[in-house]
Formats: sequence, structure tokens, C-alpha cells
Amino acid sequence: MNDLKNTINRVLSDEADVRDATAPFQADFPYDRDEEAQVTRREFCNFLGFTSAALFLGAGGFAAKAAIDARKSESFVAAPIDGAGELAPNSSLNFTYPAEEDSAILVRASDGTYHAYGQKCTHLSCPVYYSRDHQRLECPCHEGAFDVASGNVLYGPPPRALDAIEIEVRGGQVFAVSRKASTDNHAS
Repeated sequence: MNDLKNTINRVLSDEADVRDATAPFQADFPYDRDEEAQVTRREFCNFLGFTSAALFLGAGGFAAKAAIDARKSESFVAAPIDGAGELAPNSSLNFTYPAEEDSAILVRASDGTYHAYGQKCTHLSCPVYYSRDHQRLECPCHEGAFDVASGNVLYGPPPRALDAIEIEVRGGQVFAVSRKASTDNHAS
């Protein structure tokens, strides 16, 4: 207990030592330590004004970039889906479109029609897979399911339908021609 008191007294006496050491120079360098922590009203208002202006300009910059990006129409190049011609009904095939990092899934329904979607679940981006037994796209992470024909949510936590990939069949070859983000909200 005495050690603690001694330490506290030594720390508190340091301030007196600093004041004693700086006293001869006080006239040359007037400095009142008590005023150091004081912030004037003008300094506070200047800080608030500059900070608010910086935040406003930053937000304006992001809004301007979003407006410019919204005007740009994304152009897609038709890409053949390798192996799609040999795909049996009631089966699926993974591919990438429009870029190598964009995973997608092509499903050939039991009636022979083709449907393609982005493979990321709209809930937390887990990869969806085609369930042959249930004939739907399922997300294994949180038990969400999507309709094969439309990509709409059948049940589960996904907030919207899967991103649709438009496909065309040309001479027996299947091509991915565009990709559209879904805006259809799940109303459950």
C-alpha cells in the first residue's frame, strides 16, 4: 500500500518539477499550461465547419460518381458456354460470365429448356446448385431455394431473385449474351 502511495506522490510531484524547470524561461516563452486544454468557441466552430464541408464534398463526389456510372450502359459480349450442347435434360453446368470471376450456372430443365443465372445466392453470396430431385436451385448455407424457370425466390432468407443471364441457342450452340441484376424483392 505504501508503494502505491509513494508512486502516486512521485507522479504528482513530477508536475511541480516541470514547472520549476521551465520557470526561468517563462518570460521568453509565455505559456500557461492551464490554457492548453481550452478550446475557444471560434476554434470549435472552425473545426465543425471544415469537417462538415469535407464530409459534404466527399458525399457529393460519391453521388456524382454513382450518377456517371448509372449513365454508362454495360456492354456484354456473347460467349459460348462449353459443354452446354451435350447437357442432358434435368441437369446443370457451371460456367463463368461475363468475366472469369463471375460464376454462373446453366440449367437444362426436364422439358429441355435452358435457363442461366449468376451462381451467388442473393442472401450472403453462397454458391447455389441445381437439385435434380426437386428441380430447383438451392442454397446450402441458409436453406434458400429459387425457381429454375424464373430465378425467383421460392423460400428462405434471400431478399431477391437470382441475377439472370440471357442465353441464346444458335445452331445447337448455347451462348450467354447478357447479365441483369434482379430487382424483384422477396415479399415473405
